Amino acid sequence: MRRGKTRTLDRWRAMAQNDRTEQLLSKILETQRAHLEEYKQVTSESLRLQRQAVDAQVRYIRLLRPMLVVGAVVIAGLIVYVLWLSRVIA
Repeated sequence: MRRGKTRTLDRWRAMAQNDRTEQLLSKILETQRAHLEEYKQVTSESLRLQRQAVDAQVRYIRLLRPMLVVGAVVIAGLIVYVLWLSRVIA
């Protein structure tokens, strides 16, 4: 009779251990899902910020190109003027 009680107790302990294992696995799964959701949010925010940065760079390049052309023309004009002056003075 003692063996019957021991087996029943062992089964009960095994079931209790299984329940505890299921609870832990459920908690791990919930935590992983929460981390995945947070990762998705952080990734989408990072991507949005990168797109904004690229757009800003494109705007600055569009602004700087004409300025560089105008600057190059002015400097070329000054060089030509200085060379002309040096011939006039000499």
